[in-house]
Amino acid sequence: MKLNIDGLLVYFPYEYIYPEQFSYMLELKRTLDAKGHGVLEMPSGTGKTVSLLSLIVAYQRTYPLEVTKLIYCSRTVPEIEKVVEELRKLIDYIQAQTGDKINFLALALSSRRNLCVNPEVSALRFGKEIDGRCHSLTASFVRAQRQRDPSLPSCRFYEEFDAIGRESPLPPGVYNLDDLRTLGRQRGWCPYFLARHALSQCNVIVYSYHYLLDPKIADQVSRELAKKSVVVFDEAHNIDNVCIDSMSVTITRRSLERCQSNIDTLNSAIQK
Repeated sequence: MKLNIDGLLVYFPYEYIYPEQFSYMLELKRTLDAKGHGVLEMPSGTGKTVSLLSLIVAYQRTYPLEVTKLIYCSRTVPEIEKVVEELRKLIDYIQAQTGDKINFLALALSSRRNLCVNPEVSALRFGKEIDGRCHSLTASFVRAQRQRDPSLPSCRFYEEFDAIGRESPLPPGVYNLDDLRTLGRQRGWCPYFLARHALSQCNVIVYSYHYLLDPKIADQVSRELAKKSVVVFDEAHNIDNVCIDSMSVTITRRSLERCQSNIDTLNSAIQK
């Protein structure tokens, strides 16, 4: 279905559209025109995601200098995957309607736990264990030590990505997490670092709230994002809880005792 939303040609990949969806897209178009912020509400099950994607992708294609990137933040991995599949359906529909193969790249980004293909690392049970093991194989200081001692363990997927994958642009398409893992296994490249590296060339990035709201993670990805990005927080009523979790620190009695011990040691060293 082709729609005229306030003068913007929008491809909508379904045969019917609810009046609420049309109104939603109209308000969204006006928000983008004004370069402002918007809070939009629709009941569950009324096609919020496809409406949003259809309008913003149409805006990107019509005004590529105004909106260079869509950053779509969702809460859980299943929700992220659902957004990617709606986007895939939309891009396939646009290409079928126009007869053109459009140069469009979109991907889902998630943690090492969801993207690692190194059997020795991905077999670990917890995300923190996987992160730690990955870091012990790929950190720059570890790789520098390996130059002096080749017997130190390495990750062949990271090494192949670093040697070849960095110079090989990701082909146009819409990639969910499984697509990235499959591509990583086929080429022998780490899907996690491949996805991170591809952020700058993407038209659409779909990832967790934490990638923008948690300072520990945001610093790693924010430098790859364009200034003319549109940021969407889906299910935005959860944002306050995510911010509280991101900014919270858990302090145990053991941590306090270790701090006190370190202070005592430092005082002793100063007096001596």
